[in-house]
Amino acid sequence: MHIEDIKKVLPHRYPFLLVDRVLEKGDDKIVAIKNVTVNEEFFNGHFPGQPIMPGVLQVEALAQAGAILLMTEKVEDPENSLMVFTGIKNAKFRRQVVPGDQLKLEVTLGSMRRNFVVMTGVATVDGEVACELEASAAIVPKQ
Repeated sequence: MHIEDIKKVLPHRYPFLLVDRVLEKGDDKIVAIKNVTVNEEFFNGHFPGQPIMPGVLQVEALAQAGAILLMTEKVEDPENSLMVFTGIKNAKFRRQVVPGDQLKLEVTLGSMRRNFVVMTGVATVDGEVACELEASAAIVPKQ
């Protein structure tokens, strides 16, 4: 999936759309990328002179990849639905993500009951783990 296809699935827009392309997608797993560029707004304050992508945005990028997977593979009415976080467990940050890095986002769905889902995510840069987590989310109607 290219960016225009992603924008049809996710409600996020600049500066908060954090998935640039989907490389692979199956029933229960997605692999996507986020190209980290120096001109992103958050680098102005995090940190001047030593830009580092905030961990919370790495978590959000994984969530957005998971939302793409859910909306395209599991949700019956994706145009009228929204995925929202209900929990994050065991989030760990293993390396800094800096401008010029390409963040590879891999999300695997676990159990899904009605409108609740559990997923695991790993974000890597050049094969090194940058962020990993377990998350839960709910599929809710758009209002």
